[in-house]
Parts: sequence; structure tokens; C-alpha cells
Amino acid sequence: MDAATWQRFRSGKLAAARKLDLHGMTAQRAFHALVTFVRSAHADRLRCVEVVTGRGSGDETGILRRELPLWLNRPDLRPLVLGAAHPHAANPGAVRLLLRRMR
Repeated sequence: MDAATWQRFRSGKLAAARKLDLHGMTAQRAFHALVTFVRSAHADRLRCVEVVTGRGSGDETGILRRELPLWLNRPDLRPLVLGAAHPHAANPGAVRLLLRRMR
């Protein structure tokens, strides 16, 4: 990947082709929704997708927000994801994923 594309992705200027909102889901349901979403987006050859976990309630970060990096690093999802970034510093409850191209 070239530096310009990576910078557009990191700054949030690369538009997300699809969005998954995990608000109000239990951790187990959110995990299964995420796996299905990422596999489907990768199969559809999408490059950039967005996952909304929410910020969490009160002073504590939400469980979905804490678990998302662990889920993305699982052996079944890691080969599909090239990178992850928060598109805007003021919105830590959304994460953009850059998916690997199919070869």
C-alpha cells in the first residue's frame, strides 16, 4: 500500500463502504455479528468498512470497545484485516478497518 492511501485511511478521508453498528448488543452477539460482517465485506471485495462500538457508559470504556482489538487479532480474522484506525479523534467509538485484497 502506498503512503498516500494509508494517510487517507488514517485521517478518515477514505470512505467506508459498509458500516456495522454494535450498539446495544451483548458481547457474544456483537462478536458473531463482527465475524459475519468482516467475512462478508472481504468476500464482497470491499476495502474500507466501519465498526461502531460506542464509547461506553460513564468513566469506563465499553466492553465492546475493549474487546474489538482482541477479536480482530483472532487467527480467523487477522488474515482479512490489514489495519484499523479511529477516523476522528473526537469519535473514539468508531473504528475503520482496512481489509486485505483477495489474491
